Amino acid sequence: MGKSATLNLRVDPELKQNAEAILSRLGLPMSTAVDLFLNQIVLTGGLPFAVTLPDVPENIDTAKMTSEQIHSKIFKGYSDYQAGKVHDAESAFAEFTRDHRE
Repeated sequence: MGKSATLNLRVDPELKQNAEAILSRLGLPMSTAVDLFLNQIVLTGGLPFAVTLPDVPENIDTAKMTSEQIHSKIFKGYSDYQAGKVHDAESAFAEFTRDHRE
C-alpha cells in the first residue's frame, strides 16, 4: 500500500532531537519509527506498551497527601536546611534510593 496520508505533529524539540539521535543509531528514520508504532497499535489493538503510573511510596507521593502534609514536609526540609542539615546531591540521591527501594 502506498503512502499518501500526512501526519503533522508538534512535539517538544528536545524530545524529538533525543529520539532522532537514538533512531539514527538504530538506522531508522523518524517516519519509519512512527510507521512501526502505528502498525503495532493496529496489531495489538491498543498501545503496544503498558501505560501506568509509577509505583511511588506513599510517604513521598504528593498526589496522596493533603496540603497540610505537603506543607509540613516543606517546612521540615527548610528547617533542616536552616539548621545546616544538608547533603551534597550525590549522597542525597544515594540515601533517597536506599530508603525508597522496593
